[in-house]
Amino acid sequence: MGAGALIHDAELPNAERQRWLALAEKALAGGSFEEKLVSHTDDAIRIEPLYDRAAAEPLVRANPRSPWIISQRVDDPDIDRARSQALEDVAQGATGLSLVFEGAPNAFGYGLPRTAKALETVLDGVPLNRVQVRIDAHPWSRAVADWLVAFLTKRRSDPAKLNLSFGIDPAAIFAGTGRLRMSIEALKASMPQSLAHFFSMGVPGVLLEADGRVFHNAGATEAQELGTMMASAVSYLRMFEEARQPLVYAAPHIGFALSVDQDQFVSMAKIRALRRLWARVQEACSIPASTANIHAETSFRMMTTVDPETNILRTAIAGFAAAAGGADSISILPHTITHGLPAGFARRVARNAQLIMANESHIDHVADPACGSGAVEALTADLCEAAWEEFQRIEAEGGVLSSLQQGHIQKRVQAASARRNAAYRAGERAIVGTTLYPSKGERAVETLAAERRQALTESVAVCEPLFPIQIDQVIGAAS
Repeated sequence: MGAGALIHDAELPNAERQRWLALAEKALAGGSFEEKLVSHTDDAIRIEPLYDRAAAEPLVRANPRSPWIISQRVDDPDIDRARSQALEDVAQGATGLSLVFEGAPNAFGYGLPRTAKALETVLDGVPLNRVQVRIDAHPWSRAVADWLVAFLTKRRSDPAKLNLSFGIDPAAIFAGTGRLRMSIEALKASMPQSLAHFFSMGVPGVLLEADGRVFHNAGATEAQELGTMMASAVSYLRMFEEARQPLVYAAPHIGFALSVDQDQFVSMAKIRALRRLWARVQEACSIPASTANIHAETSFRMMTTVDPETNILRTAIAGFAAAAGGADSISILPHTITHGLPAGFARRVARNAQLIMANESHIDHVADPACGSGAVEALTADLCEAAWEEFQRIEAEGGVLSSLQQGHIQKRVQAASARRNAAYRAGERAIVGTTLYPSKGERAVETLAAERRQALTESVAVCEPLFPIQIDQVIGAAS
């Protein structure tokens, strides 16, 4: 039964509720209603078996009349090969490119070399007025931003016709690597002035980004991911406020990146909750509300090494959830990514999954299809409450960077990860192809020749870093 057509039993007249409960208990044949029909998310949010239709306002993308951006990941250390991949992706339907540089928390051991030449080579021949360019550099974001501006100047590109995301996020750097290039105090003092000229360029798109992916992939719950993202976004606003620069100009250039996984309805609700949370933050700051610009990437945490073909289904569900939830741009990880640098077939499957959703399934033809669904609206509201509590907790700890420096966020994320892994080991949760219905034999997986590596920045402020966890390998090591 579709979520939008479900009936919330708690709101039925008492007689009908009692009759429904009696029928449910009869069908359970003595089983517990709570144990059999009620479930909970990792944040202990209660999911009822039945919901009524809800009255709600749609939560839509920044540009609801256009399809979401199909962003293809470009992370090959071989820049000539990466350029060929980028041109092929654009020629075959991608409308965005996510340039992932080595050392970024979401590079997963690969990434483009950190050079201006690599940036220029990959973008050579790309129609920048028709393709969104996202930068995943993090520790070197400012340098890459300067390279990109120089490249655009050389090409005489009109900034007003571009769609860029520079992806600058100190919290993601700190959490993913455990290091910063300067002290927290120096960072807060210097960032507003150093970014002022980017604002003055008038380039439409995202300059600062609150990136929740590193927290998700380390094991965070949905509320922890959202709460940390809100704390990051608020830290940007606070930096500009302390620098006496108008928040109304900074807010539209703050974007968000999060992970979506195989739990379709929770992933949809997470994106919708993020829109509400950002609107609430702007309201509290007394600035005009700008629609959240949200990039969704399918979860690295959910990807399995054994039976990797099942990852195609996981990423398809996650991609659908991102599209139906209203993400502005979506990147699907190739299904072989846990084995190494994905080859052409895996990249093509990832790209075409989105093309089918957009061009054949026409998911973008309905703005916020979950609006009014009792189940998704309830999840959205409950996630907002749980995420706001996490946000307030981080604020009480001195803000996101201070909380990370003191290890508070890491402890909560690692505790959530431990609880999840314990549930898998105990058989309370299942991974198809790994803990449930494992394959009797594994086929060879095609990957490209590339060395997996981990690069860190020189540090002044140091915290305990968060690292991605592959659940199936954790279980394999324990068995």
